[in-house]
Amino acid sequence: MTWLITGGAGYIGAHVARAMTGAGEKVVALDDLSAAVPARLPSDVRLVEGSTLDGDRLQRVFQVYGVTGVVHLAARKQVAESVAQPTRYYRENVGGLATLLDAIAGAGIRRLVFSSSAAVYGNPDVDLITEDTPCAPVNPYGETKLAGEWLVRAAGKAHGISTVCLRYFNVAGAAAPELADTGVFNIVPMVFDRLTRDEAPRIFGDDYPTPDGTCIRDYIHVSDLAEAHLAAARRLADGSLSGDLTLNIGRGEGVSVRELITVIGEVTGDRREPLVEARRPGDAPRAVASAERAAEQLGWRAGRGVREMVESAWRGWQLHHGR
Repeated sequence: MTWLITGGAGYIGAHVARAMTGAGEKVVALDDLSAAVPARLPSDVRLVEGSTLDGDRLQRVFQVYGVTGVVHLAARKQVAESVAQPTRYYRENVGGLATLLDAIAGAGIRRLVFSSSAAVYGNPDVDLITEDTPCAPVNPYGETKLAGEWLVRAAGKAHGISTVCLRYFNVAGAAAPELADTGVFNIVPMVFDRLTRDEAPRIFGDDYPTPDGTCIRDYIHVSDLAEAHLAAARRLADGSLSGDLTLNIGRGEGVSVRELITVIGEVTGDRREPLVEARRPGDAPRAVASAERAAEQLGWRAGRGVREMVESAWRGWQLHHGR
């Protein structure tokens, strides 16, 4: 097997590439370099610059490298940006996927792992979100991921492609400092950024119906997430998964925003009291995964805790930001 990872030089993509090559899989990465750090990739992974919107480029990559399976991570993923630029998100996330699926079908590739998101669920009022929880996304980003799942399943049925859609919950941490998330869009680097600028962390709303009044989320270490991709790819490769499958990728444990900030304070040594601001529109009180189906289907469970996520992310932040 030779796997193409789209978005392979991104934060998650590089972790998936490292997990797969470390397990002996052959990998090629495709990335448009808009949010990439090429140095993240293992030295034995060839990086091809290109977009999933370029069907001719995809066909050449498939042919030149003998690609037999695809892990599709390339996408725009910022919620606020998706609200401001919905047509761009549909064009790149859904249009790029459609072009990729045409190229996959044309090349006779029969295995695809698709990067989806818990954003497809919206804000369900449940203790644990299962794969059967109704999907009702509340922003264009989530809509494009749900539409992507529909498209993956339809193309899979039409062309005999075995597919796995992985719905990520909140990703954090780093396998090594050089692989850390360099953006300031997710909560852990957002808090690091505030502390580095000598500012208190922010909590958006402390009057939710939760034990401490702050939102509860399911955080998963990016290394665990990468191992889930490896498990899915290998099950597709050996034929033990066929047809289409959708799985939550999380820990199945909730951590509140205030609890997370407390852990960050312990790790960084900066325990200043957070500022409480108004709620953000659309934030659900609780979003925690049921990950039992992934355990059953992939033989995979998340093994790393929140402190390990924060400690590894902090080492990466210090490397990239000089603190």
